[in-house]
Amino acid sequence: MTEITRHHTAKRMSQIVEHGDTIYLAGQVGTAGAPVARQTQDCLGKIDALLAEVGSDKTRILQTTIWLADMKDFAEMNAVWDAWVPEGHAPARACGEAKLATPEYLVEFIVVAAR
Repeated sequence: MTEITRHHTAKRMSQIVEHGDTIYLAGQVGTAGAPVARQTQDCLGKIDALLAEVGSDKTRILQTTIWLADMKDFAEMNAVWDAWVPEGHAPARACGEAKLATPEYLVEFIVVAAR
């Protein structure tokens, strides 16, 4: 049976869960109150760091779900995303609008990756 390993675990959630060679990241948010571009950069930086911690990187992302507090920020978020994703390594992706945990959060990224 494949082992499940959890990292940065608190009562409510783990930041990273590994099952075999599949890596699941908790939703990543940026600096509350910052513009969506800054929040997106913050999220992507956290994703880079978490994936590196378990021996993966952004070229190994399988799927990303992005929640925006308001779809009006779609183009601004995508400008940062498009510059970050390596050519030829775009994951399966979905983006929608959702009410996030606090009104100061404008974007949240949820990632599944391979090792």
